[in-house]
Amino acid sequence: MPSYTVTVATGSQWFAGTDDYIYITLVGTERSSARTLLDKPLYNDFERGAIDSYDISVGEDLGDIELVKIEKKKYWFQDDWYCRYITVKNPSGDYLEFPCFRWLVDDKEVVLRDGKARLPQVEKTPIAKQHRRKELETRQKLFRWKEWHPGFPMSIDAKAHRDLPRDIQFDSEKGVDFVLNYSKAIENLAVNQFMHMFQSSWNDLADFEQIYMRIKNTISEYVMQHWKEDFMFGYQYLNGCNPVVIQKCHKIPDKFPVSHDMVKDYLEREITLEEEVKAGNIFLADYEVMDGVKANSTDPCTMQYLAAPICLLYRNQRNKIMPLAIQLHQAPGEDNPIFLPSDAESDWLLAKVWVRSSDFHIHQTVTHLLRTHLISEVFGIAMFRQLPAVHPIYKLLYPHIRFTIAINTKAREQLICECGLFDKANGTGGGGHVELIQRAMKTFTYKTLLFPESIKARGMESQEEIPYYFYRDDGIKVWEMVKSFAADVVAIYYDSDKTLQEDEEIQAFVKDVCSFGMQDFDQCEFPKFLTTREQLTEYLTVVIFTASAQHAAVNFGQYDWCSWIPNSPSTMRKPTPTKKGEANVKYIMESLPDRGRSCWHLGAVWALSQFQDNELFLGMYPDEHFTEKPVKTAMENFRRKLAEYSRVVKARNEGKKLPYYYLSPDRIPNSVAV
Repeated sequence: MPSYTVTVATGSQWFAGTDDYIYITLVGTERSSARTLLDKPLYNDFERGAIDSYDISVGEDLGDIELVKIEKKKYWFQDDWYCRYITVKNPSGDYLEFPCFRWLVDDKEVVLRDGKARLPQVEKTPIAKQHRRKELETRQKLFRWKEWHPGFPMSIDAKAHRDLPRDIQFDSEKGVDFVLNYSKAIENLAVNQFMHMFQSSWNDLADFEQIYMRIKNTISEYVMQHWKEDFMFGYQYLNGCNPVVIQKCHKIPDKFPVSHDMVKDYLEREITLEEEVKAGNIFLADYEVMDGVKANSTDPCTMQYLAAPICLLYRNQRNKIMPLAIQLHQAPGEDNPIFLPSDAESDWLLAKVWVRSSDFHIHQTVTHLLRTHLISEVFGIAMFRQLPAVHPIYKLLYPHIRFTIAINTKAREQLICECGLFDKANGTGGGGHVELIQRAMKTFTYKTLLFPESIKARGMESQEEIPYYFYRDDGIKVWEMVKSFAADVVAIYYDSDKTLQEDEEIQAFVKDVCSFGMQDFDQCEFPKFLTTREQLTEYLTVVIFTASAQHAAVNFGQYDWCSWIPNSPSTMRKPTPTKKGEANVKYIMESLPDRGRSCWHLGAVWALSQFQDNELFLGMYPDEHFTEKPVKTAMENFRRKLAEYSRVVKARNEGKKLPYYYLSPDRIPNSVAV
């Protein structure tokens, strides 16, 4: 009598094991086995981290095993079970691996294919074709699009984290509870005595040290010591939290009438401002998208204000980027002066503080939330809706959307919702952040996500002209490594462009992203159809790079650069000055966040800068969705390149007062999960 040996691996997460009944059915090309009970309750099988084996005898040979059906039936109470994989040894001694990496909940059946990745057009049997179709039909009912706000990218149709499909939830919801984590952060930072002191201003700048000294590091301490200096202001445009705003200036804008006479004392090359522009030494940071955004009015006891500044920057002869002129609103006029380094110290400092505050809002809402979190969620939802687990691109992308939908859902539930935590300390809370994203969407295109193209579009590509732009340099290196890896995987499964064009599932995926995820906005320029393997490689590079490297670059430096409150104020409590000579230390202190808002801000940037427990970094794929040797070889090559570049970054940072490590591959998580 033929016998099959079935090996079942249970996950190592907390509560991954089960005491429920587990049944299995082997489906072959000739026939199926009887539904077989693998375990009896309380026999200590299927415990957390366990690997259990069972022999199944059948009357006749089943043929080639195509599917494995697993059922979990309640014993005493519902007990979710996480199955990593199932291995089947057939009567001939051959092994087949069936990756699962899913939760079995309630009394439902899960049907698995073996680990070999397959395109839809290579499926031969009716069983396989039907399985693909049913899997997608089921997923499309679970993963539904929903418009959270008009003009936003679409998101998942779920009101709360608990409403999500179990497979994409966090293992422990407690670990990503924003209220709990922010409160813990405030307690760890020993600033909880200040957290309810809203409307209470600090006395002077040194007072901020009271909430700062508990946890400090090389960069944050350096920022505290040097934040007033012009070189530090300029450096952050290259390697701070928001290194995507600065662009080369080809013409001084009419709305920003800076003249040569205004700035001549700060131009080192003894040429005119116009000649400096032509020489490529003048740069611009324009926060026009902030113009007219409504400031937070959720606290009637505290007026809050926003600005839409323009900042002119200069590359001096030591290749440092220095601020040259600042205008705090878009329309020039007598009540909107152009502030200069030659102005009184308090005037110039307050102008820079206003720019830093505006930069904070753009960073949090546009650079971080929209261009990493929300767009990665779009890719993730479309992937689940259109690519079955057996598709090679599903296997490739799955680790890079891990927990993204969950963290975004949790954010909509607690952080950026109406009356959420974001409203407590941020000047764009109370709806301003929504308006900001709606405006930013009008210029958000597919090319925005093409890292090399986005650098060139801002005129920042020259290493000779701008030698200390580590965000650019490391980003290009990581982009090329991701692209090379994606190209290797594409070449394994697509032998020609025609094969890609005939893959209905991958074409449905990209169309879903554009037509539904991005709502087919006219300006978005996301492709609806991929014609060549090069286009597919680029698309996959965008998905992986955005979720991993780009998010790491703009997220994990938040405590470094924003923990010193005057360097990145989350709100301003006085209006912008309408003339020079108004600012003094008292006015600056009354403008900066009060004690309560400072504490919530500090807790937020600390919590958001922490890696997840058991974080998986770029190139780490412990769940073996792929079983084929060529893909595993490609993964090894990818990891080797990443490790080599991590060593390069480490060597470059040795002894540096301002190290740049956000794009060191060993510090880049695989996905947006915080």
